[in-house]
Amino acid sequence: MSAALALSAALGRLPSDEAPWGFSFEQWTQAEAQRWRAVLAVSAAGRLALLADREHDAMLLQRIEARLQRALRWVSGTAEDVDAALGAGEQDFRALQDLGEGFADGAVGEQAQELSALNLSEQASPVVRLLDATLYDALQDGASDIHFETHLRGLKVRFRVDGVMLEIKNLDGTLAAEQLVSRLKVMAELDIGERRLPQDGRFKLRMQGREIDFRLSIMPSVFGEDAVVRVLDRAQIQAQGSLTLDSLGFEPEARLAIRALARQPHGMLLVTGPTGSGKTTTLYAAISEVNTGQDKIITIEDPVEYQLPGVVQIPVNEKKGLTFARGLRSVLRHDPDRVMVGEIRDAETAQIAVQAALTGHLVFSTVHANNAFDVVGRFMHMGLDLYNVVAALNGVLAQRLMRINCLHCRRPVSPSAAELEAQDLQALAGDSFMQGSGCTHCRGTGYKGRRAVSELLCLDDELRDLIAARAPMSRIKEAARERGMRTLREAAVALVRRGESTLEELDRVTLAD
Repeated sequence: MSAALALSAALGRLPSDEAPWGFSFEQWTQAEAQRWRAVLAVSAAGRLALLADREHDAMLLQRIEARLQRALRWVSGTAEDVDAALGAGEQDFRALQDLGEGFADGAVGEQAQELSALNLSEQASPVVRLLDATLYDALQDGASDIHFETHLRGLKVRFRVDGVMLEIKNLDGTLAAEQLVSRLKVMAELDIGERRLPQDGRFKLRMQGREIDFRLSIMPSVFGEDAVVRVLDRAQIQAQGSLTLDSLGFEPEARLAIRALARQPHGMLLVTGPTGSGKTTTLYAAISEVNTGQDKIITIEDPVEYQLPGVVQIPVNEKKGLTFARGLRSVLRHDPDRVMVGEIRDAETAQIAVQAALTGHLVFSTVHANNAFDVVGRFMHMGLDLYNVVAALNGVLAQRLMRINCLHCRRPVSPSAAELEAQDLQALAGDSFMQGSGCTHCRGTGYKGRRAVSELLCLDDELRDLIAARAPMSRIKEAARERGMRTLREAAVALVRRGESTLEELDRVTLAD
């Protein structure tokens, strides 16, 4: 049977009252269709159906309906029907096949403006089509980072989803790896001839009418060059509805305390944590809640990740000389009431931020530290006057993101006494726990989504005196605990005891006290 006849036969399986039908790989990607042997079809009237080469699979149908927020009709077909439908969108796989066969194209082509699994040009080189397909799949899977790692025989592609690395594909051939990294350099306008020094850049693409920012870092390695692409998809935040502290999953006590700190007339609120822990999103939420229109709010960020209505937002441009320090100095001349500095990286920025907090401004910012108590040490290491730091500081929020058990496959588990003792959790003996077993909804990981856990240090006069007097850290921590502060570990344990996360995730995210 010819390809055209096979495709006609596949379309003929679909309900005739909704004709004509076509196959879509925008929301249910080609890779997923290939993996599950199920193809998404769209009628002229906008109805959706799922064509598969087996009888009704309720779990798979529920997974796709949950993603699309649409009802689907299941249509049972033959293996030939599914193969014909997959052939209608095979550009992604043809790119992989061409690379595997050693197909090479001297020019990597121009930067793609529109990213779409349906419109990958057949005239584009295999490298361009493969990279576009990889970026598209990363966005569909909700990846925060894409890692291209060179090895002896080629290139490995991994996504970071919910904070954990997942291996996606392996490409054989060092030439394919070099071409892929070169294509990334071209998109970010970097020097493709420089292979011995690290390079950083950024680029933008459009998908389904929205602009998505990508930050690129190139690093030389033993076998060539590694690349990491960080995905900044503002639509993911917008899709959650209004950006508030409630939507981020903080505990009620933490939400009330953060709101109180965000409403102070002056001072400094800092959020600390590793890269990807949601620090900037938390500050966005706090600013959104206090943005009543009565105050002048200005932010300086690298880059601006989310547009806040009624807020003046300035992107850092170090190539043009607009650094955090220079931008913050200019911002203060605009008479703001509240200022957000995306990150305090150096002594000059820290000094200006502290002076702003001491002269009647409320400053929001992030800083990299392991916990709330280490922030003061970071400022001292930068050479700032300790008395000014504690006088300016209202509070420090340290946060992490813990993966949550998948609601579709979680089940009760009973860890042994030895496991609890190894994690110093003997007090939890006899408690009931939950853990995901893995299903189609969670990609077999047992986890679906993440939730913030935090520790919040609110400074009062006694704590300021202890810090300014350089009291032992044990005494400062004891005083904070007396005022009701809960550590990151304690917040994470509470999440596990409620069955929302697991003991393994507890140890991955937090350290034992």
